[in-house]
Amino acid sequence: MTEATLVARFAPSPTGALHLGNARTALFNFLLARRSGGHFILRIEDTDAERSSDAYLEALVEDLRWLGLDWQEGPDTGGHSAPYRQSERTGLYADFQERLLVTGAAYPCYCTPAELELSRRTQLAAGRPPRYAGTCRELTAAQRRDREAHGLVPTLRFRVQPGAEVVFDDIVHGPQRFATDDIGDFIVRRADGSAAFFFCNAVDDALMGVSHVLRGEDHLANTPRQLLVLKALGLTAPTYGHVSMIVGDDGAPLSKRHGAPSLSGLRERGYLALAVRNHLFRLGHAPAVQGTLAIDAMAEAFDIGRLGRSPARFDLVQLDSWQKEAVHGLTDDAFAQWARAALAAVPPAEQAAFIAAVRPNVVFPDDVAAWARVVFGDAPSLSEAGVAVVRDAGGAFFGAAAAAAAASGNDLAAITAAVREATGRKGPALYKPLRLALTGLDHGPELAPLLRAMPRAKARERLIRYAG
Repeated sequence: MTEATLVARFAPSPTGALHLGNARTALFNFLLARRSGGHFILRIEDTDAERSSDAYLEALVEDLRWLGLDWQEGPDTGGHSAPYRQSERTGLYADFQERLLVTGAAYPCYCTPAELELSRRTQLAAGRPPRYAGTCRELTAAQRRDREAHGLVPTLRFRVQPGAEVVFDDIVHGPQRFATDDIGDFIVRRADGSAAFFFCNAVDDALMGVSHVLRGEDHLANTPRQLLVLKALGLTAPTYGHVSMIVGDDGAPLSKRHGAPSLSGLRERGYLALAVRNHLFRLGHAPAVQGTLAIDAMAEAFDIGRLGRSPARFDLVQLDSWQKEAVHGLTDDAFAQWARAALAAVPPAEQAAFIAAVRPNVVFPDDVAAWARVVFGDAPSLSEAGVAVVRDAGGAFFGAAAAAAAASGNDLAAITAAVREATGRKGPALYKPLRLALTGLDHGPELAPLLRAMPRAKARERLIRYAG
């Protein structure tokens, strides 16, 4: 890399399945790097030892690879900034925390959780925003020794200069100003020795040469704290951009109750990566080009200037629309691979004809399985309305149809010609009873190719049962 190389990163925590909001963040950072010929890093923020697991990490990497992302540096690929798991970088954080302590930019804080909570409630009751009261800010060495002698283990708190401002340009939201009096002194190391999230996050970005960070706007309040820390350490800060949150129909942050499962949940249902990428690409981003985009075309079309500031509304119907386009664009071999489990009930000799018949009408593998049961399974039962339709058609109708099917090898044109001659029926009065008798449904794929895929004996059996 050179100094001019754009470096982006995705830094998830392996504490659960990858949800759509984080998947979009990963995609946007990947596209930002790809568009400029830059560098993309995967870093794992696993300092929460109780909730993090290797199983979640493996699933996360698999999800990102499935989505079509790759990275030049990461826990599975290595790189010049290794290690890429924060749990393996604790010594490095301790060195920088000690530097803050030695320079007076940070100080030990012995306040207990109960004392901090009481202070918070007092400030709220007085109508003031809760900020650290500075209790331990100016303790003498003797006072610190006394507290430690009583068994108090300190946190490390960053000393924020009062009466100042933190100013930066957000590449999504524009100029930002934060008063330091509204920030207050904050913790950079917990009492158990672990580094606070925004401390190690900022230090790692600087040490790994990250030049641009796109992340959710819920992190916007962390940015002034991180800029203060990096300035105190003499480290270079990245350019930050905070993208809009993804919300459901009710305007609340997206969750499973909105019908939005994890990325692995979408995979399991049969969504294609192409569909998911194209939907995520347009959540909070309005590209200048339309239509389904492959990943290179998507990178070319990605434009920070087209990132919106308003919440992005997740729409499962729109995702399904992208899925339909993606499925219809599959080659026959790719379709067969995608629907492999659903095609288990289809005889190999009939598979090509069956796929040709049903693929315009399927969106998920479950749809393929449903049509396989219709074509190759037991004779379908009819609804009460369907029974009335076939009864109205009459025995002569189905007798002529069964005979023509046996003679023609399931040729729909021959069947309809025979029925038309025998009964005089045409249009819906001709085709609807045939479709109901053969499939149990009054809708679905074109009947002619569906009938060609159906075993001849099965088609004749389904027709003749209504000829009596």
